[in-house]
Amino acid sequence: MLALAACACFAAAPYAWRNVAIGGGGFVTGLVFHPTEQGLLYARTDIGGAYRWDAAARRWIPLTDWIGAEDENLLGIESLAIDPTDPERVYLAAGTYTNAKSANGAILRSSDRGGTFQRTDLPFKLGGNEQGRGNGERLAVDPNDGRVLFFGSRGAGLWRSGDRGANWSKMDSFPAIATSASAGVQTPWRGLQHVGIVFVVFDPASGKPGAPTPKLYAGVSTRGTSLYESNDGGATWTAVPKQPEGLRPNHMTRASDGVFYLSYGDEPGPNEMNDGAVWKYAPASGEWQDITPAPQSIDTEGDGFGWGAVAVDPRNPQVLLATTFKRYGPHDEIFRSTDGGRNWKPVLAQSRFDHSTAVWTRDHTPHWMADIEIDPFDADHAVFVTGYGLWASRNLTAFDRGDKVDWWFKSTGLEETVPLALLSPPGAPLLSGLGDIDGFRHDDPDTPTLQYAGPRLTNTESMAYAGQAPQIVVRSGTVRDREHDEMRAAYSLDGGKAWTAFASEPPDGEGAGHITIAADGKRVIWTPSKAANAWISDDFGKRWREAKGLPARAAVEADKVDEGLYYAFDGATGKLYASGNGGVEFKEVAASVGESGDRFDPQVRPDPQRSAVVYLAASWRGLLRWSAGKLERLAGVEHADALGLGKAKDGSDAPTLFVSGKVDGRSGLFRSDDDGRHWQRIDDDAHRYGRIRIIVGDPRVHGRVYLGTHGRGIVYGDPL
Repeated sequence: MLALAACACFAAAPYAWRNVAIGGGGFVTGLVFHPTEQGLLYARTDIGGAYRWDAAARRWIPLTDWIGAEDENLLGIESLAIDPTDPERVYLAAGTYTNAKSANGAILRSSDRGGTFQRTDLPFKLGGNEQGRGNGERLAVDPNDGRVLFFGSRGAGLWRSGDRGANWSKMDSFPAIATSASAGVQTPWRGLQHVGIVFVVFDPASGKPGAPTPKLYAGVSTRGTSLYESNDGGATWTAVPKQPEGLRPNHMTRASDGVFYLSYGDEPGPNEMNDGAVWKYAPASGEWQDITPAPQSIDTEGDGFGWGAVAVDPRNPQVLLATTFKRYGPHDEIFRSTDGGRNWKPVLAQSRFDHSTAVWTRDHTPHWMADIEIDPFDADHAVFVTGYGLWASRNLTAFDRGDKVDWWFKSTGLEETVPLALLSPPGAPLLSGLGDIDGFRHDDPDTPTLQYAGPRLTNTESMAYAGQAPQIVVRSGTVRDREHDEMRAAYSLDGGKAWTAFASEPPDGEGAGHITIAADGKRVIWTPSKAANAWISDDFGKRWREAKGLPARAAVEADKVDEGLYYAFDGATGKLYASGNGGVEFKEVAASVGESGDRFDPQVRPDPQRSAVVYLAASWRGLLRWSAGKLERLAGVEHADALGLGKAKDGSDAPTLFVSGKVDGRSGLFRSDDDGRHWQRIDDDAHRYGRIRIIVGDPRVHGRVYLGTHGRGIVYGDPL
C-alpha cells in the first residue's frame, strides 16, 4: 500500500546561479552586430536561447534563462533581429520544433537589450532546431522605420508587423512557393520538413528615415525560383530577374555600395549540403555574377560541399568572407576576397588558433560554419559560428600582408552543452556526461577542464560511482561512426581522471542505456539501449551473465552502502524491484508506484548514507521513498521531473532533497532539508532554464546543487 507523508507548503530560498564552465559545446546558428554601437553583438542558438556579448567583461550574457519548463519550446531561437536605429531594441523569433507535439512559436521583443522581454504568440510553429536553422535572418526590422518588422516562416508564409512586433498579419501576396513542398526537405526521422522563407533583407537606400522602406527582398529555400523582391513595402512581390536556379539560398547580405551577395547550397543544412555557390547581384544593372571562391573537391569522399554564409565588411564593400559547408576534404575553410569576389584566398590554412579558454577544442575542427560576420567598427575582428561554439579573429587584415590570422574561442559564458549524465561523488566536485563532446572531470566548477583521458565516447549517457569506493566510476554511451567495434563503456579507478575501455559489451543491446556499479566497486550491471535484459560483469566486461527477473525497460541502481543490494524501477508499469544477492535475481516488491507512461525516464536515487533507503522521481506520480519494505509518497510534490540527493543538513541523517517539478501548485526547483516534510523554492523568475531533467546534489557542500539543462549546459547553485 502506498502511504502519504505529511508536508507543509514551501517557502522561498534565494540562490546564486552560474554555469559550470565548459565554454561553447553547441551549434550557434546566427550572429548579429549592431551597426551603430561598437561592441554590441548578439548570438542565437538552436536549443540554448539567445545571448548578448558583454565587451567589458569579455563574456556572453544569457538572455532567455527566464523561460521555464512550460515554455521550453521557446529556447530554440529561429531568428534574431536588431533595430538598426535603436541599440536598445532586440527581437527573437522563438520556437524549437514544428512537430505535432510542440507548441506554437512566439516573437519575444525587448527594449532594454534583452534584459526583459514582452511576448507575442504566433499562430504557427517555428523550427529553431530543424533543417535550415543556420540560414537567415528570417526576422528583420525596417532600417528606416523601426515600427515595421517582417518575418519569414517555415510553413505559414510571410508576416508583417507595424507596431514593433506586438501584432502580426500575414502577407497573402507573397508567392505560394514559400509554403510548397519544394520549399522543404525530406528527413528520415519525420518525412517532409518545411524550411520556407529563410531571409528577409531591406534595401535602406530605397527609402528615407521615418517612413517604411519600399524595397526589400525575401529568399525561399527552394531549388527553383527562390529570390523575390517588393518595391512597395511588401504589399506585392515579383521574382528577381536572371537569378540562378538549381540551388537553395541561405544568406543574403548588402554591401555599402548597394551590391548584394548570396550564398547557396543544394540543401539547407546543417545535416546535408553537397553542392553550392556564391553569387553577386547588382540591382542597378540587374546583373548576376557567379563568384564562387573554390570549385567542388574531386579527391574527397562524399558528394562535394556547399557554402554556409557570405559576409561583407560594412566599411569596405570590396572585402568579403565566405564559408564552406560540409567540406570534408581537406576540411571546411573560410575564403577572403579584397576585390569584390574576383579573387579569393583560403584563410584558415594561414591561421593560428588559441585554445586556452577551452582546451577541449583542440580536438575539434571548425564545421557547420553557417554564419560569419565582420565587425562594423573593426576590420580585424570577424566572428564565425561552428557546431561547438564561436571563433573570433584578432588581426584579420594581417592576412592581406601575408601574415597568419590569430583566432580565439569567443565562447566564454555561452554554454550550450546538453548534459546527459551528472555525478558528484566524493573526490571531484562533478563528473559530467555530455552530448557530442563526451564529458569532463570538473575539479573547479568555474574553470574549464580537460575532457576525459582514454577512450572517447561521442555521448556519455549514463554514469555511476561505487558508494563505498567513490574513486571507481563507470560510464556508458554512444560512439558516432563506430567503425572498429569501439567499446561503448569505460571505467576509471581514479575518480574520472583516466579511463579504460570495457573488455567487451553484453551480448545484446546498442551501447548507452543505463549502467550502475556495486557499493564496493566490484560488480557492474549494464542495461544497454534496446537490450532485452540487464547484464552483470565482475571484471569490467571480460565476462557477462544475465540478471534474472527484470523487464527490459527497468532502470537498475546499486545501493550505496551494501554491495549486495540493487533496485530497479519500470516507469511504464510503475513496478519496483529489488535484489539482495548482488543483482543475480530481482523480485517485485509488494508496493507499486503506478503507471507513469512509456515516455517517462524513471530516476532511482539510493540514499548515499543509509542502506535500503531509496527515493524515486515518478513524474506525475510524484516523489516517493522506499524504506524497510514501505513505499511512501512525499506529500506536496505533485510532479517530479528530476531528483537529486545532496549533503545532509547538520544534525540530520536524511539527505537534502532537490526536486524539479511542481510542489504545492507551483512549478520550479525545490529543496527539502527534512526528508520532504517542508520545501523551499530555490529558483526564481529570472533563472528557470527550461525543463530540468538531471539534478545532482553536492555531497560536500550543504545546499549546493547541479542542474542538467537541455541546451544551457550545466548550471550550479549555492544558497545565498
